[in-house]
Amino acid sequence: MNSDTREPATPFARRVLTIVRRIPPGRVATYGDVAALAGQPLASRAVGNVMRRCTRPGVPCHRVVGAGGRLGGYGDRAVKRGLLVAEGIRVIGDRLHRFAAVRWQGPML
Repeated sequence: MNSDTREPATPFARRVLTIVRRIPPGRVATYGDVAALAGQPLASRAVGNVMRRCTRPGVPCHRVVGAGGRLGGYGDRAVKRGLLVAEGIRVIGDRLHRFAAVRWQGPML
């Protein structure tokens, strides 16, 4: 996935982007949550790599955070913090306040 116009290189990356597009505003998912929803529960680092390379408009990569509500190490953390705050999520230090309340783990079945 080297540009905004090309499709991601792998089916896994395509699934990851589809899932991330579904995270509602004001909610977040962890890299592990996205990996599990994409069918690869042990692939959280791979999700991070997809997020790091993603520059596609319409993919809210800022809504993917580290375990326990940490901002995570991929992307510009100041930008990520600003986007999350703009969506009403409070960030204290390097963590999301009331993480469990804003965590999205996929659509309810």
